[in-house]
Amino acid sequence: MTSMVVIGLSIATVVLLLGGIYATMRKSRPPTASVSTLPSHGGAIGSDYDDPRTIQVGDNIETHGRRAGVTGALHMSWQGRQWIEYMLDDGSRRPVWLSVEVRQGLVSTDPPHLEVLLWTIVPTQGMIPAKSMLIMEGVEFFPIERGTAAFKSEGETGRPERGLLDFADYRAADGRLLSFERVQGERWTASYAQPLPPGSITIVSRAA
Repeated sequence: MTSMVVIGLSIATVVLLLGGIYATMRKSRPPTASVSTLPSHGGAIGSDYDDPRTIQVGDNIETHGRRAGVTGALHMSWQGRQWIEYMLDDGSRRPVWLSVEVRQGLVSTDPPHLEVLLWTIVPTQGMIPAKSMLIMEGVEFFPIERGTAAFKSEGETGRPERGLLDFADYRAADGRLLSFERVQGERWTASYAQPLPPGSITIVSRAA
């Protein structure tokens, strides 16, 4: 009887630990929207927000009250995943990118979700992406993904028409994201990411 009680308590402990890990992983996710809640060709759903998957080069968009023109796009592909990185001109004279990707859930029972991130270039001061923890501006970032993606360029991006792009992504304990990128043979650039919740992007006008 005693051994059965011990086994029962052990199983309960494991279940609680797994539940805690799963809850922590869900809490650390940036704001996203279930793909099924978004329109397939832009337009209004609920609070009238546009589908960022319909953005095209030449469009003008608004994010948090700030307008920007979409000057180019990189169509990315890596290990079966595909996403788009839009280059924005918001008048700030520094590169700003908007990445849009349908991501699978962390576990098989989670539905796919739309991840939209606004990337702002930050000085690297000669840093290169380490395979372990690195410190940027006093914050510790830990590696989450790295690889080499194929891309096709559209519009004005400052990148070749086609090529390969090395990337290394990191996350801080507070959820902040950092990414290093380089077209093979060029120097590394680094960007911070700001997750954008559904409804934060408005397509003000379409390309002519």
